[in-house]
Amino acid sequence: MAFEHQSLTLRKLAIIGAGHIGPDIALHFARNLASKGVEIVLVDIAEDALGRAREKLERKVGRAVAGGSLAADQAARVKGSIVYTTDYHRLAGANLVLEAATEDEAVKHRIFEEVERICDDDCILLSNSSHMQPEEIFGHLRKRSRCLVAHYFFPAERNPIVEIVPGAETDPALTALLMDLYEAIGKAPIRVRSSYAFAVDPIFEGLVQCAILCREAGLGNEKEIDAVAVRTLGMGIGHFSIISSANGNSITDHGLDEMHVRLMPWFRSPRSLKEKVRLGEARWNIAERGETVTVSGEKELRIREQYLGCYFGLAAFIMDLGIVDIDDLDMAVGIALDMRPPFTMMNEMGMEQAYALVSAFCVQHPGFCMPESLERARAASGWQLSNVVRSRTGDVAVLKIRRPRSLNALDEGIVRSLERLLREAEADANVAAVVITGHGTRAFVSGSDIDMLAACRNAEDGYRVSRAFQALTVQIEQMRKPVVCALNGLAFGGGVELALACAARVARGGLKVLARLPEPNLGIIPGGGATQRLPRLIGVEAAARLLRTASPVSSDEALALGLVDELVDGDPLEAAVSLARRLAVDPGLRKALPRGPVPCPAGLPTVELGHLSRRIDEILVEAIVDGARGSLDDGLELEARLAGRCIETEDARIGLSNFVQNGARSPASFVHR
Repeated sequence: MAFEHQSLTLRKLAIIGAGHIGPDIALHFARNLASKGVEIVLVDIAEDALGRAREKLERKVGRAVAGGSLAADQAARVKGSIVYTTDYHRLAGANLVLEAATEDEAVKHRIFEEVERICDDDCILLSNSSHMQPEEIFGHLRKRSRCLVAHYFFPAERNPIVEIVPGAETDPALTALLMDLYEAIGKAPIRVRSSYAFAVDPIFEGLVQCAILCREAGLGNEKEIDAVAVRTLGMGIGHFSIISSANGNSITDHGLDEMHVRLMPWFRSPRSLKEKVRLGEARWNIAERGETVTVSGEKELRIREQYLGCYFGLAAFIMDLGIVDIDDLDMAVGIALDMRPPFTMMNEMGMEQAYALVSAFCVQHPGFCMPESLERARAASGWQLSNVVRSRTGDVAVLKIRRPRSLNALDEGIVRSLERLLREAEADANVAAVVITGHGTRAFVSGSDIDMLAACRNAEDGYRVSRAFQALTVQIEQMRKPVVCALNGLAFGGGVELALACAARVARGGLKVLARLPEPNLGIIPGGGATQRLPRLIGVEAAARLLRTASPVSSDEALALGLVDELVDGDPLEAAVSLARRLAVDPGLRKALPRGPVPCPAGLPTVELGHLSRRIDEILVEAIVDGARGSLDDGLELEARLAGRCIETEDARIGLSNFVQNGARSPASFVHR
């Protein structure tokens, strides 16, 4: 058995280094590849390190089983797929080797010299370095085209961000392959040009420096500064706590001094950090679990201003380096460092205030200059950001919705981005067709952002939100160029409605749950066109059953109903691009939904509503039946008005509040009013 991905066949892969992060990387590979029969070899020169690694890995697998995210038989496969060894010769036959050893150039050189001697010339060589550039790590090897950095973040088995950093001689095709591979196994990779410490760590270590400088300036103690960092940046714990728990003083000390030389004069290991390293002390004076830390208002304001000036300035400085896309950096910092994304935060705050904070920080900190990119963003009244990634496959534009934290849930920003990118595609003479898909393998779109719906206070709000999303679906429907949906994973709510507006749909096969319209569980009805387009696509009775019961539909059921046009094994993107191109060449192949009335029975068949609201069901039936008896345009207007009516029911307030407080799996206690 093997894992096949494009041109790559993975039968065996190896991780070198059983210390802090290597076992977690091995666990991530094992959870995703063990079912394919891929052997994973964890190599270290120390038996005791391997023993600790095995214990750590098996403990995490046990927690996954106890938490229900991993079945017992899957856990057995995961544990059984990993070989722990001190014998480097077990690397022979590996298709991919990833080094996760210490940040020491001589050590990395010795490791890769041994790997090159043992492994075949087509074996991919990766380093999990957090600072060292690929040219430094791999420069002595014979075949450098197969080498690059894949920088993980803690905890590596769960944190989806990976920085993919090719060297000057890395084969571009390999870089593209690795980007796709990591997405296929559940990561959110970002491509970064070779630069010391890459894109994310200069921001993290710069903020550590800022925290220590605040302490040295007497603005607060470690506990107080951590508390302000948590409130200011939305972190789980502050920077003193992070480097204490990760034993990160030494690597941060070295990294800051290197960045002083290589990146910007302001970077420099502070005096008290050097003293900690000299004394061999790992821990700062941080708060204990559950300890409450009180910070006075004036002190909080001064620390907050330092943090924000530093954070915004560092993020803009990385943009000045030109090594990473702004949307990639905003996403990566937010997820990898568990912080509010910097560019999003600046836009929300307002550029004048953000600029003033950075300007004051520059005045107070010699060597930190105002980034040119921030000057431009201020002149433009904000950073242009998008959670939709645009690419091209020949003459087909691919729009990928990317919000990993929310399984690609739709929000107003994504709707606006899709509208803009679709207009651009329509106007681009080099684009013949468009494919819309989602990031990763779990979800195309998991629905609409619940905060947007929960913010509705009256019928007018509900009507406005519905019509705004309908405008996007109408735009897709009326495009001269065909738009095809590639359902790379599940589609819920707004995701189904987005797909219904497309000319055709290609989906990943084998999914027990591909599509669902769960709105009745929230005490509302679909407002993005589902009550009108689904009956016109699969028939009123079949559509009514799915809409009224919020029933899930598998891949096979979706094909049988006509909800999707084609199923494929694995990623449907390639098939969707091919179909889009055929539709562009022969417009006669496009199947438009009826725009007038469609056959509708006098009464809909009875369905079992269970706990669902009978009041909301009455409104939903009205939308389906009256919509089917009129035109599509009139039906969309009707749906929006009825979606607004739902907002003013008691059951909508109950359903939305229940979802926010208890999550999707907790049924609401509707009162049918």
